[in-house]
Amino acid sequence: MTRRLMLLLAALVLALGVAACGGDDDEPAAEAPAEETTTHEDTAEGHITLTADPGGTPAFDQTEVSAPAGEITIELVNDSGVPHNVQIEGETEPSETITEGTTELMASLEAGEYIFFCAVPGHREGGMEGTLTVE
Repeated sequence: MTRRLMLLLAALVLALGVAACGGDDDEPAAEAPAEETTTHEDTAEGHITLTADPGGTPAFDQTEVSAPAGEITIELVNDSGVPHNVQIEGETEPSETITEGTTELMASLEAGEYIFFCAVPGHREGGMEGTLTVE
């Protein structure tokens, strides 16, 4: 009986040792999110968020923004019931016109200064425009 107990303990120690070694296989998966974060940060460099006045006044929260040359995304947040969109003068068509939502405008731009504005009739004239500096 003592021999059986010794064999059982030896098998248990061996099983625990194998289980402890098996944990190493999970380490590469833990490193993967770090790569995603780096990719996300690179994307964020060309991402601009503009917010329309929540009261509906034709105004963006920023009138001067900047981004690096290349692919640029302008996200427009409009929490009001007044329709707004965003357009880059001479470079893009207007984004989707939205109320109480979010839309995006994408463009590939070289270094320079560009005018962005709301293309809803009367809004640009009401002051809903700004300067985008691409470096």
